[in-house]
Amino acid sequence: MEEKTRILLCEDDENLGMLLREYLQAKGFSADLCPDGDAGYKAFVKGKYDLCVFDVMMPEKDGFQLAQEIRSINAEVPIIFLSARSLKEDILSGFKIGADDYITKPFSMEELVFRIEAILRRVNGKKDKDVTMYRLGKFTFDTQKQTLVNGDKTAKLTTKESELLSLLCSHANEILERNYALKTIWIDDNYFNARSMDVYITKLRKHLKDDPSIEIINIHGKGYKLIAPNL
Repeated sequence: MEEKTRILLCEDDENLGMLLREYLQAKGFSADLCPDGDAGYKAFVKGKYDLCVFDVMMPEKDGFQLAQEIRSINAEVPIIFLSARSLKEDILSGFKIGADDYITKPFSMEELVFRIEAILRRVNGKKDKDVTMYRLGKFTFDTQKQTLVNGDKTAKLTTKESELLSLLCSHANEILERNYALKTIWIDDNYFNARSMDVYITKLRKHLKDDPSIEIINIHGKGYKLIAPNL
């Protein structure tokens, strides 16, 4: 029997949490529900989860703080935020922490499942790619391990960072169209996803800054271009 995808769900609204858990279970997922951030962190440390869904406003420890702590021990697990906070600053804060998606309340549970399935397809799809290793100047980029190695230094990339760098590498020294990248990685090319991609481009530049021969340049109105030796 195929093992079910395990989801860690943290929601302090008891009724909503139970509805979400039951809906996810009805859709074939295994879902554990925690009422606050502290309980969520303890559950994550003890268990093995394929994806996390966190409410942002929770007692004890909010969703942003919980995600930061989880990112410090696991850079790969996908994280989706649920929140009534729909200000641009809140959404960008979520993506800066390393969120894979940010869904504002109210939302449909069907949409949540669609977004979960889309993220899982992207994560699992990494295993099927032909190219698993790139040489970028001084760096070796392992797409499967999601690592950037420069001599004795190894940087662990998040799933989104790895996906975006893989796409840039596959279009090295040519323009990677912005809308294509958004639809490939984020599914939707809306405003907030576009801002999220800008955040991840900045993160990748920081990872690659030790080699001045590597550049990710903005092509105004079109997208990005990765300039790198060996590609």
